[in-house]
Amino acid sequence: MKSQNQNPLATAINLFGSRWHPLHLFSCFFFFAFGLSFGIILSSNLKNFSLNLQVNQLSASPSMSSSAPEPSPCPSPSPSPSPSPSPLVSPPPTSTNQSNPANETSKASSRVGLSEYLKPPSAQHDMDDEELLWRASMVPQIREFPFKTVPKVAFMFLTKGPVSLAPLWELFFKGHEGLYSIYVHSNPSFNETEPESSVFHDRRIPSKEVQWGKFNMIEAERRLLANALLDFSNHHFVLLSESCIPLFNFSTIYSYLINSTQNYVQTYDLPGPVGRGRYKQQMSPTITIEQWRKGSQWFAMDRDLATEVISDQTYYPIFRKHCKSSCYADEHYLPTFVGIKFWERSANRSLTWVDWSRGGPHPARFMRSDVTIESLKWLRSESGCENNGKSTDICFLFARKFMPSALDRLLRFSPKVSSKQRKRRPRSRSAQS
Repeated sequence: MKSQNQNPLATAINLFGSRWHPLHLFSCFFFFAFGLSFGIILSSNLKNFSLNLQVNQLSASPSMSSSAPEPSPCPSPSPSPSPSPSPLVSPPPTSTNQSNPANETSKASSRVGLSEYLKPPSAQHDMDDEELLWRASMVPQIREFPFKTVPKVAFMFLTKGPVSLAPLWELFFKGHEGLYSIYVHSNPSFNETEPESSVFHDRRIPSKEVQWGKFNMIEAERRLLANALLDFSNHHFVLLSESCIPLFNFSTIYSYLINSTQNYVQTYDLPGPVGRGRYKQQMSPTITIEQWRKGSQWFAMDRDLATEVISDQTYYPIFRKHCKSSCYADEHYLPTFVGIKFWERSANRSLTWVDWSRGGPHPARFMRSDVTIESLKWLRSESGCENNGKSTDICFLFARKFMPSALDRLLRFSPKVSSKQRKRRPRSRSAQS
């Protein structure tokens, strides 16, 4: 009986020992670890899902700011809302159907429009000649400008150093700001600066060396024109030297130029060694000897002709290649170019008086003793001419060559003889080319 009672116990022990074999133990441990890991992951995902659901509900609430920061994984309890809105909280966005005067004002004040395009660059820009000429050659095809402006005259000074008669020009420009622009092309070695109160302050353009009678003088003239063309308000362009003086006051000269329908480029055919004798046969057939012209380099022209001059890719390269040495391109390029293509709108005269009566390669120079009230009056009415199809006694607006020693008398006498003036100041109007 005892042995029969012991048999079930032995059987259980044997069964237990067989179940907890090492392979069985490993299987049980594996399933236990897998179940534990799965439970942890599932619990974490459920927690994040609940948190994201709360965040989305809070974001959709109209009482929260649209710029509220994203909650951290362990957010701190949010403060209880106060009964009145806090001054630090942004107001709710305005309905798109309602206009906000403050926003409209802000948009109007921040509008760029054409302002950046129309603003001329500083005279001391860093464009090279190729970039400068390309930019200046761009011309709007719509003639009427979509803005109002007062047309200006560009006074371009081709000098070796400073504008030696600057005080006289300061007196000439005084009180007429906004009606003129100034550009100075001087030798690159000249590095003096003008006082900030001067109209010539910061008006020197990037320049290159210029030699008398050489082709680089034409390059300098085109450089001046191109810089002046960058300002859309400049309608007329006058080339002057450091020895030039105005013969009339600003109002008279401004009115004369702005109301002119002509360009003032002297061009004529001159037989002999200093005329046709300078022609180079290599220029044919683009330029024939019959088209060869001579004239003064001191011109006044409108915006259309100025753009044509700096854009010329036909005659300019021919002159640059063949007009060297004794050719004197400054006396022939522009007269020939205008004589071939634009003679219909040219008055065929210069507005700058020069005395060649003494002979020689250079005009007469005027010293202190040459400047009198009588001589200045004579220059102002030296002869009669035609302008815009009508007879006039104002044929020259400028004169040269006046030396620095004449400055004192010019300052004293010029105001006394500059009596011709316009009574009306020009009004703003839509610019026309």
